[in-house]
Amino acid sequence: MMPPDTRHYSDAGVLEAWHENAEPWTETVRSKAIESRRLVTDHAIVDAALRLAPRSALDLGCGEGWLTRALAECDIRAYGVDAVPALVEAARQADPGAPADRYACLSYQAIARGALDARYDLVLCNFSLLGFEVVAELLAAIPGLLAPGGSVLIQTLHPPLAGGDAPYRDGWRDGDWTGCGKSAGTAAFGEPAPWYFRTIGSWISLIRSSGLELRELSEPLHPQTRQPASLILVAAAPEPR
Repeated sequence: MMPPDTRHYSDAGVLEAWHENAEPWTETVRSKAIESRRLVTDHAIVDAALRLAPRSALDLGCGEGWLTRALAECDIRAYGVDAVPALVEAARQADPGAPADRYACLSYQAIARGALDARYDLVLCNFSLLGFEVVAELLAAIPGLLAPGGSVLIQTLHPPLAGGDAPYRDGWRDGDWTGCGKSAGTAAFGEPAPWYFRTIGSWISLIRSSGLELRELSEPLHPQTRQPASLILVAAAPEPR
């Protein structure tokens, strides 16, 4: 299903909204205002990463850098990349002792065109694959970012639950800030970013069409509702035959 060709429902619309909301998002993350992150998904992605025992990791769409910092604290050579300059600057300010190259401001399109020449044991995408064409382009480039034996780890919204009452099929959806709580500061959220909804089957197909093999699928549960809080996918390049 092709998405509507409008300014709002587009990869450019996603990025524009995150430029606008960088400050309140940073405040929200650092004040731990989102219950599902605080109770489930933050530790779920860290635990999944540590089980893979990487020596190096690339956090794609790192935002204000919390996951990059968490991995670095576990003695992993961690690097964060984001397309929003304000988020990258926030990450650098929160990590003053970090190597100069730990954080970089790069778009997914630039990465897909080969802007990164390093290889990593683990590439992470933590709720950072929100677009349509740009996500397919990025995933197709990930095999070239993996060191031998490396993996890609994706955490995303759980499709059956995140889809609400809308038909269960791929397509653009309106975003909102429900569940973000009140941030620690005074910055107000603006227009939320749209996001491209994919079914579980579509995620698996996209991974396979990107030259990767799905190795693991898990659904971390919220401790109170006992409903899935997210979908976690682990994939890797096929082993040589």
